[in-house]
Amino acid sequence: MPQTFETVWKELKKNQYAPLYLLAGDEPYYTDQLASYLEENALPASARDFNQFVLYGKDINVGTLLSYAKRFPMLSDRQLILVKEAQDMQGLDAKDTVRFLEDYIVNPLPSTILVLCFKSNVDERKAWVKAWDKKGVYVPSKKLYDNKIPDWIASYCHEKGVKISPKALQMLSEFIGNDLKRIANELDKIILNLRADESIQAETVERFVGVSREFNNFELQKALLNRDVARSNLIAYHFSRNPKDNPIQPTLIILYNFFSKLLLTHATADKSERNLASTLGVNPFFAKDYVTASRNFSLDKTVSVIKYLRQADAQSKGVEVGVISEEVILKDLIFKILH
Repeated sequence: MPQTFETVWKELKKNQYAPLYLLAGDEPYYTDQLASYLEENALPASARDFNQFVLYGKDINVGTLLSYAKRFPMLSDRQLILVKEAQDMQGLDAKDTVRFLEDYIVNPLPSTILVLCFKSNVDERKAWVKAWDKKGVYVPSKKLYDNKIPDWIASYCHEKGVKISPKALQMLSEFIGNDLKRIANELDKIILNLRADESIQAETVERFVGVSREFNNFELQKALLNRDVARSNLIAYHFSRNPKDNPIQPTLIILYNFFSKLLLTHATADKSERNLASTLGVNPFFAKDYVTASRNFSLDKTVSVIKYLRQADAQSKGVEVGVISEEVILKDLIFKILH
């Protein structure tokens, strides 16, 4: 059955290698992490020249792949064949060639570590994928939902032995989105510049990542839920002066997600912060925002706000209204939300 990144990562750290690895999915971070570890650790440096081959799918076909996989290592206990962007390999959809791959999967050469890295999902109904799942290691990697990103960031920081404040966490997840590789790169950059025992704060993110701690979607959301008209319009004005760094689409997505969860908050009888955090799938630190918003926005008003957000989304794409500047759309949206 499919294995998780965490399980396979632990096995590799223990120097336990399998003869077959299929790494696939629409989240490249996990695939790249496992592939990089195998490339750097599966063989000692002295054995790589003759026994480590990093190939690209567009340059080979199934027959070429098998010719590499079936050779014996030279002056080494094993060899590594790693294929990047394997989705481009010729022959995977041809019955007369893929059956040879299936035969190899059923009886792989013990001295070969064969790794296929796909930048997309694989069709798990195909016979060769089923065989690989049964005889080797298959790790599917799926994109994380946006509401899971804060927890992922917190976990990453915990593994690095660094604390991160809730606001800094929210700023990073909002600014970067669900691009795990970029998030990891930005966190590594921040951690590298931290002093001993220093935690990641909002000002740290502002200094090293470039996102403003005063004018961002998180602060706009906070101003709206508190019905702070002056603050909301000030942030909108800042966005209009810096449209390149503040496109409207991410703003609409973040606000839509918030008010959709607010709708669920109204439908939840137990509005304790602990229960809301569990029900909404948010960090407990932010549960109080939904309690505050539920007091400031009635159920009917929340439904209306969601309608306004959908209208703004359509306007931003030129649906039925022609060309309207993002500045006008956002200002109109804020007015409707707060009145």
